[in-house]
Amino acid sequence: MVASEFPGRSNKLILFDVDNTLTRARQTITPAMTKVLQELKKKAVIGFVGGSDFVKISEQLSVNRSNVVEDFDYAFAENGLTAYKLGKPLPSQSFIKFLGEERYKPLVNFILHYLADLDIPIKRGTFVEFRNGMINVSPLGRNATIAERDEFEVYDKKQGIRAAFVKVLQEKFADYGLTFSIGGKISFDIFPRGWDKTYALRHVEHEGYEEIHFFGDKTYKGGNDYEIFADPRTIGHSVENPEDTIKQLKEIFQI
Repeated sequence: MVASEFPGRSNKLILFDVDNTLTRARQTITPAMTKVLQELKKKAVIGFVGGSDFVKISEQLSVNRSNVVEDFDYAFAENGLTAYKLGKPLPSQSFIKFLGEERYKPLVNFILHYLADLDIPIKRGTFVEFRNGMINVSPLGRNATIAERDEFEVYDKKQGIRAAFVKVLQEKFADYGLTFSIGGKISFDIFPRGWDKTYALRHVEHEGYEEIHFFGDKTYKGGNDYEIFADPRTIGHSVENPEDTIKQLKEIFQI
């Protein structure tokens, strides 16, 4: 199956996290990364697995109005709940259908009260972002500038704002069957257990790949790349930033 769909390429699938792996957080992909991915795509099948929604990821990875579902063989947004293969959509899932309004409202109400009482240096806008497969919570607010995001990341590492918030939610909503995953610089994701980035593997695990590689920066326990990085179905690679991704790709795949 793989050979006929991707002629001339090896039977290997290379998957990538987006923020701080293919791009700097919420920034666009560089020409250097684009060139390396184009060379890699000549040798192997490639795809991305991002936590953000498809529109945001497309903005980051589309260069010169290119189509991200054509640049990548597999496109997995929201951990694979929104998915494409060779430009065609794959079956999707819904967070709200899983949880139901009766359980969702107490959760989001608690989050909003917690955020209102949270004293941090600055607050911007869009603190709770509802997505198809999850909700994203940001104490700072997703409308913050890049500089403000960088400042909050430093502050959060010292004060543990997100970690403390997650701990409270885990205790308060222990019976909800949810996972709370810290990712990026300013936020954390909430989604049903098992809907982490390993969800994307459901779309490819029976495709016959001899190897599935995954590259990500948040591969430590509690990071949003950990589950897919540590999954026995993948060969995991930890990276520090996009430049490190390029370096490792050149070394591993001789491009």
